[in-house]
Amino acid sequence: MSPIVDVKNLRKIYDGGFEALKGVTLSIEAGEILALLGPNGAGKTTLISALCGITTPSSGTATVGGHDIAREYRAARSLVGLVPQEIALEPFEKVISTINFSRGIFGKPKDDALTERILRQLSLWDKRDARTRELSGGMKRRVMIAKALCHEPRVLFLDEPTAGVDVELRRDMWQIVEELKADGVTIILTTHYIEEAEAIADRVGVINKGELLLVEDKASLMARMGRKTLRIDLRDKVDEVPSALAGYDLELSEDGTTLSYHYDTRGEGTGITRLLQALAAEGLHLRDIHTRQSSLEEIFVGLVHDGEDAA
Repeated sequence: MSPIVDVKNLRKIYDGGFEALKGVTLSIEAGEILALLGPNGAGKTTLISALCGITTPSSGTATVGGHDIAREYRAARSLVGLVPQEIALEPFEKVISTINFSRGIFGKPKDDALTERILRQLSLWDKRDARTRELSGGMKRRVMIAKALCHEPRVLFLDEPTAGVDVELRRDMWQIVEELKADGVTIILTTHYIEEAEAIADRVGVINKGELLLVEDKASLMARMGRKTLRIDLRDKVDEVPSALAGYDLELSEDGTTLSYHYDTRGEGTGITRLLQALAAEGLHLRDIHTRQSSLEEIFVGLVHDGEDAA
């Protein structure tokens, strides 16, 4: 089956020569959640803007639902919902009128039941007759999400949707994303809250300086690139790591009661068995041991730094 979003060698060069996208190629399957991570200025918003018809690519091709974003703009755009970073609402319009108007822009007939369901889903039903200028920042963000959902898109772009919002809305957003996925909606999420990607994404893409560094299944990415740390709690305090253990590159905590040992899960062996034997030989008695997997944030930072070092 063809991907619902198919991007091939997409480039965007602005006046003055700045290249925001450098030949991005990406395929996204229907019903998946892709988290697109990258620092400020990496090209995340430019890529979304191109796919949503807000900016015109300099070269390359892209389709949404099989419709070319340039030649079949209306058909492609009708399948897309966008929650942009900036909040842009008519201040004197009522919430419910804003949603109905946005649905009408896409040529969809009025659907009171759908509008009510979306507003209730976003805890906006009680605010339906309020003017948008009367709402808090978090409530305005909810209205932006409702606008993006009102024409029942099959692909939803969330560009930093929870930036600067309260914890409750962030939690609600995660739940909404899961419900949309269950309905078969494809979701592309850009975020600075890497825990969001770690919590809800199926795949993770890392973009930096206009180049897509990788796109990979989240679980396999963390298994392939993540390090594990063995934390060893000692029964008795030590002043330094014994010289006989120097080859293990151990880190001693400031209070002298914990040793940390980092190892790569991809290696032929972890070295843990030999380390524990060496600790016993040195007369170090263990109180407890713990292991910890590297987080997606640590992997992301490492990828970006590696890319910058290579440049």
